[in-house]
Formats: sequence, structure tokens, C-alpha cells
Amino acid sequence: MIPITVVDVRDAEDLVVEVLRSGAIAQGPMVKRFEDAFASVSGTKHAIAVNNGTTALVAAIQALDLKPGDEVVTSPFTFVATLNAILEAGATVRFADIRRDDFAIDPDAVAAAITDRTKVLMPVHLYGQTADMGKLAPLAAEHGLKVIEDSAQAVGASFQGKPSGSFGIGCFSLYATKNVTTAEGGVITTDDDKLADSLRVLRNQGMRARYQYEVAGHNYRMTDLHAAVGIPQLEKLDQLTAARQANAKRLTEGLAGTPGLDLPQVLPGREHVWHQYTVLVGPHAFLSRDELAAALTERGIGNGIYYPKIVFDYDCYRNNPLIPDAKVEDFPVAASVAAQALSLPVHPHLSESDLDTIIETVREVLGA
Repeated sequence: MIPITVVDVRDAEDLVVEVLRSGAIAQGPMVKRFEDAFASVSGTKHAIAVNNGTTALVAAIQALDLKPGDEVVTSPFTFVATLNAILEAGATVRFADIRRDDFAIDPDAVAAAITDRTKVLMPVHLYGQTADMGKLAPLAAEHGLKVIEDSAQAVGASFQGKPSGSFGIGCFSLYATKNVTTAEGGVITTDDDKLADSLRVLRNQGMRARYQYEVAGHNYRMTDLHAAVGIPQLEKLDQLTAARQANAKRLTEGLAGTPGLDLPQVLPGREHVWHQYTVLVGPHAFLSRDELAAALTERGIGNGIYYPKIVFDYDCYRNNPLIPDAKVEDFPVAASVAAQALSLPVHPHLSESDLDTIIETVREVLGA
């Protein structure tokens, strides 16, 4: 089987052993070292490490001190953590449809979704490419909105040279399958000194110093063990990203012209880091998306459906007062993409033979 992703953190062994031998394995100097390295990658003054990507989103919203009824506009095509974080923070969710070319929220749809209760714009940088921040950032500024970037899948990506996570408050996931992983972990990035200070207090049970409580806080801390796993990956992120980009280029060249298959695009001015290589299996393809996924699995090609439904289209979210008037039919582009999206292996551990096999197998089963 050629896997959809490979986790290889062997380079971290020395640092992990260093932490274990120190006897201090909770948040400490290794977390600070990781934060400094991450701030350099994100081009921001501050990087605040937390225990997972969902926590990063929750803490970012909490730090803005939204009031009941305040709205966050975000994408209906995303991992459920985006929605769960907004609900946990007690904000009202409004969705805006996406664009098919970048899988991200459509600035025109955002403009139509904004109301006088909207306080936050939360674009999702999906699959490793940013949303159209050239339009979204000015739109947020025009309406006085805070920007929280769900950059879970976009570490190292950029828009017109400006890194993901530097347009407002950036929230990253370091889950096991991400381009940079600490097994579990997250990071919040910002240039705002006051906000960074608030977040550091919030993540530490509201303490500025031991038993000096300033707010009702939480335990959102990352451990030194987790940070030690991530540091070597940050040090070679350029190399890992280049390998993903080369693999994506090879897949695009090899799959070009395959009937019924729309290939992912790298849009002008954007640096794509290829967390996923996601194709769209159109209605005129020889096989449906689900049939193609099954055929590839049977032939030993790992693949994934990210994501099979619009994010709120589950029983547990129906009739939730914090998701008012959310109807699948109001988001036709997102619904179409959810029915057609299929991700193929693009990770840095693929061999030339693996890439050839992926291309040949996809073309064969689709009758190319």
C-alpha cells in the first residue's frame, strides 16, 4: 500500500531524550525554542504553543472577548474543528460559500454574509494553499472585523509573500498527519503584544505567575516532549515543502488530461505547501468519486475524502441556535466539492516509482 501520509519523526530522538533526561517534561525551555522557530516561519512577533489546533482556535476566539450573539463568518467546507471551536467559544456561526479553484471561502459570499453582529472573519486555508487574503483582509478591515486564520493545514504557505498566520491571528494544528507535527499540538501566531500576553496567561490556568490568577483560564499548555518532536521539522521545513511541491508537480503533469478529473491549482501569488493533493472527480468521469476511492484502495493506493459533507450537515448540529438558518442548499459550491473531492498521496516520502504507480493507476481506472 502506498499510504496517504507517512509520519517520520526520527530526527527528534536526540531532543526527546534530552527532555526525558532533564526530568522536566511539561512546558519549559523546549516549548520556548519551538515557539521562536515557529514565529520565524510565520513571520510574526509571537507564536504561542498550545496543546492542539482546536484549542488554538478556541483560545483565539476567547481572547477577543466576544459577546453572546456576536458572529464569526467561516467556511462550510472544512474539518469539524473549525465549527466546534466557534461553538465552544459561544459565538454564533455564519457560513459563506467557497470557490472551486482554491477550496476556500469566497470573498463575494463573505461580503453578503456580513451583518451588524459580525465580529470575526475566519478563513480556512485548506489543503496547503491560503484563501484569497488579497480580498478578504481588506474586506475585514472595511467592516472592522478581526481576522482569525484557520491555518491548520497551511504551515509555510503564503499569499503574495506574506505567510499564512500573519494576516491577523493565525491558528495552526500540529496533529500527526500535518506537514509539521508534534503528535498533538497547536500554535497561535500574532503581532499583537497585548493579545499574545493574554493568550499566554489564558493557556496557563489564568496565571501570570504561580498562584497569581488574572482571568478564569484553562490548561492549554504544550509539553517540552511535544515541542522536541516538532523542532527538527521546522528546521528542515523548506526541504520537506520542496519535496511536496515536486511531488504535486509530477502528479499534475502525469494526470493532466484524465477524463472527468479536475486537478488542483496553484493560484497566482500563492505558495502552496500541499498538505493534500486534492482532485475533483466530476459527474462525467468513468467512475464516481467513491468508486474511484474504492478502486484505488483495492489496488494499493492510499487516498482520503476530506471532507464528505458540508461541516454542519450532521444530526448533532441540527437546530443548534448558534448555527442559525444553515441549509446545505445555500452553499452549492461547497456541496458540489464535498461530493467530488478526493486526496491522493503527495507526502515527501514518495519515491519516483510510487508517483508513477499513482499516476498510472488513476489513469487506468478512469479509462484514460
